[in-house]
Amino acid sequence: MENSILYTPIEYLKGVGPQRGEILRKELNIHFFKDFIHLFPNRYIDKTRYYKINELQSTNADVQIIGKITHLKSIESAKNFKGNRLTALFEDETGEMELVWFQGQKWIKENIKLNTPYVVFGKCNLFGQTFSMAHPEMELLSEHEKNVRLSMQPVYPSTEKLQKKGITNKIIHKFIHQVFLETHHLFEENLPDYLLDELKLMPKKNALASIHFPKNLDVLAKAEFRLKFEELFFIQLQLITKNLVRKNKIKGFVFEKVGQYFNDFYQNHLPFELTNAQKRVLKEIRQDLGSNAQMNRLLQGDVGSGKTIVALMSMLLALDNGFQSCLMAPTEILATQHFNGLSELAKELNIPIKLLTGSTKTAERKLIHQALEDGSLSIIIGTHALLEEKVQFHNLGLAIIDEQHRFGVEQRSRLWKKNDIPPHVLVMTATPIPRTLAMSLYGDLDISVIDELPPGRKPIQTVHRFDNQRGKVWQFVKQEIAKGRQAYVVYPLIQESSTLDYKNLMEGFEMLSAEFPLPHYAISIVHGQMKPQDKEFEMQRFIKGETQLLIATTVIEVGVNVPNASVMIIESAERFGLSQLHQLRGRVGRGAEQSYCILMTGHKLSNEGKTRMETMTRTNDGFEISEVDLKLRGPGDLMGTQQSGILNLRIADLVKDRDILQQARYHAIKILKDDPELSKIEHEQLKKSFLALAKDKTIWNYIS
Repeated sequence: MENSILYTPIEYLKGVGPQRGEILRKELNIHFFKDFIHLFPNRYIDKTRYYKINELQSTNADVQIIGKITHLKSIESAKNFKGNRLTALFEDETGEMELVWFQGQKWIKENIKLNTPYVVFGKCNLFGQTFSMAHPEMELLSEHEKNVRLSMQPVYPSTEKLQKKGITNKIIHKFIHQVFLETHHLFEENLPDYLLDELKLMPKKNALASIHFPKNLDVLAKAEFRLKFEELFFIQLQLITKNLVRKNKIKGFVFEKVGQYFNDFYQNHLPFELTNAQKRVLKEIRQDLGSNAQMNRLLQGDVGSGKTIVALMSMLLALDNGFQSCLMAPTEILATQHFNGLSELAKELNIPIKLLTGSTKTAERKLIHQALEDGSLSIIIGTHALLEEKVQFHNLGLAIIDEQHRFGVEQRSRLWKKNDIPPHVLVMTATPIPRTLAMSLYGDLDISVIDELPPGRKPIQTVHRFDNQRGKVWQFVKQEIAKGRQAYVVYPLIQESSTLDYKNLMEGFEMLSAEFPLPHYAISIVHGQMKPQDKEFEMQRFIKGETQLLIATTVIEVGVNVPNASVMIIESAERFGLSQLHQLRGRVGRGAEQSYCILMTGHKLSNEGKTRMETMTRTNDGFEISEVDLKLRGPGDLMGTQQSGILNLRIADLVKDRDILQQARYHAIKILKDDPELSKIEHEQLKKSFLALAKDKTIWNYIS
């Protein structure tokens, strides 16, 4: 009964019809009655309070005032402005203010009653000493007292097209009221009774009614909690089910032994003592690889925390058990850097390691394909080139993916299909992901974190300087160069205008050339309009120490490793996001010397700009920075556009509701541990709802 009514097409709702139905589908994605019920308000207007005129503040809030209009006046506008306006003097016992109309003046003049109590509602702006309210909602006090009113008025999502077609907030609310009438509040409960009791959750049907027609703030808070919990709970249920299915049903290769390659490297060739964090992560990986289930682990570690050595040691475990490994990176520069790093670490072990990218020559490519197929090549590093049909493995046991959010789901699955049994998967990222986001995006992966820097690394000192302090900054850079160090100067990339970037950079180059003249100093310059070979030539000059300064517009690619560079100067730092600033800062501090990051900005900073500068100078902890970034930018922006669809949450908010998310995850794990198939009688309704959501694709189909 419930389902059939809820799945009625929207045009059959009283007052909607085909034309309005079409626009609601296009603008708000409302197809059926059920979609209206799940169109949750963005905010509420509290009409429980009446303000006095002398209490008014110049804020963004809507206010409600009782008073009388004492007289009306039409004002002709100045020549340069279109149209006249109608103003009214509105007063209560504490003072007076102005009401103003630019449209609908004739109707107001004919219908307004002077010296009669009215309730006006709207936003107040302060002009000089007088408050003014434009186009107020108005109601005679006598009518206002008769009407049944919602104290809390919901405000729904809207678009310009809806407004133009006259589908106002009031009308949407009317439609929702109509849906409730026609469905008779028949919403089935989808959480088990014992969970409702334990968490004191409002029943589903009460929560849905209260979210649209709240009686007061207290009831609204309870309804919101219930619906947020439910949304996050079902997402976690899906992710944890996936994890359990993989561990129980998807068999993995069992790496039974820790053998000669691993032990030889660990005992004789480690370039430095492993940190406790690296040891802990290796132990987690070894347990996974020996467990008979396919590993699916996310390895998070800040810039320079030593993920590469963990990757190599995992590959040596595969080799000890007779399996091949691959490491896939999103760009050639990054793949080449991994190749150089791993080759250097493994040089004493006599293991063949090859690099396969778009630039690999055909003859070399053929040899690599052959060696992968016959098993004589144990370790391959590459880009998307590894996904090509021609690349076939003898027995791929471990696939490591770097910065995996830059690969699509379909691309990754092509790698799994190269074997009958899927390889173990280790996903690495140097972009710290806030805990809440990791629980939601990668909730089906096991997560390891390297949260310690290798010994001997000094924390980078970060300072914020204004443009007028530039002279002192250049003085400091000269002192560092005198010690034999090098410096980066980075200009922001303003995507709309490559000419502007170029101009910024060229002005900077001219200024720096005067400040750091030849022959005492040499400067490298790298920007987006250069040919790749010219870029490479300039980069190499800097890497070899032939130039002391490297000026760049394009963000210096992740992966540039110059241990001798000790100063990073970021020009117009307010134009960069927090994670970008943190990644740039990670380009220095790679040697044993003290390194510095100097953030240059103008004096005019937005509040968000100030927060970013304050965060960067206060902490080097990438995870803390990512939490602040999540608060400032929201989840969609943080993960980049290709990931933004994932967090299309209807009511929950990952930043504000992290406590609810942790609760939801805890209860989802508890239920699935006790009843993995959800076959107990008390979980009957839960299972039904869960299967319906999965089938309906309402829970985003997370594949990591």
